[in-house]
Amino acid sequence: MIWFLLALLVIAAFVLAVVVLKVPVGGREAVAAALLLGVAGYVTQGSPSQPSSPSTVTEGGGEEAAFLVAARGKVTNRTIPPTNRYVVIADGFARNGQTAEAARVLLGAVEENPKDEDAWLAMANALVAHSDGVLTPASLYAFRQAAKADPKAPGPAFFLGLAMAQSGQFGEARELWADLLERTPEKAEWRPVLAAELQQLDAYIKANAPAPAPDSQVGPESRNGTGAEPTAPSRD
Repeated sequence: MIWFLLALLVIAAFVLAVVVLKVPVGGREAVAAALLLGVAGYVTQGSPSQPSSPSTVTEGGGEEAAFLVAARGKVTNRTIPPTNRYVVIADGFARNGQTAEAARVLLGAVEENPKDEDAWLAMANALVAHSDGVLTPASLYAFRQAAKADPKAPGPAFFLGLAMAQSGQFGEARELWADLLERTPEKAEWRPVLAAELQQLDAYIKANAPAPAPDSQVGPESRNGTGAEPTAPSRD
């Protein structure tokens, strides 16, 4: 019975993607691959005959990885979701907190096409999530490769700035976001998000700025305790 229900679920998900979400012909193979990957994972790791039990994510960054996957789909100049089979599968891993597996899958994507900006960016975000939001040399390299692959894409600068801010590099993050905002079209759907993030970062930097040092130059009024000019002592 469980296998019959599983088959119905897979078919329903595929029909939903094709009919309702209108996935293009080129992306249907990727959707099918992602669904089959899910079935394979259930077959190899699940126990259909056993009662259900709570599952736990063994890797870190699950919630952040899912957020980054969703955000990456919004901060982009593209009008359709990614159809690269590697990226689709890796996004599925990332949403489930399996960030290391996502990065491994994406490694295959960039080996096949070193100019795949979306794959490089997805890998960078997966690596950041895997390190609990900390920017590492590996994720920084992936961000730079994404920017190199498509210099006009907003994603690399936006998410690199986010990772820098999370890592305490506030000045560098602000510089990236300010430059990105300056070259972002007024009608871009993600421009308000970028502007809001930059505004919050500015407020944080201002609130945590060190207090100015006291003036070391002491005026005459401070030396004698009054505002009057000092006078020479009388000889009388």
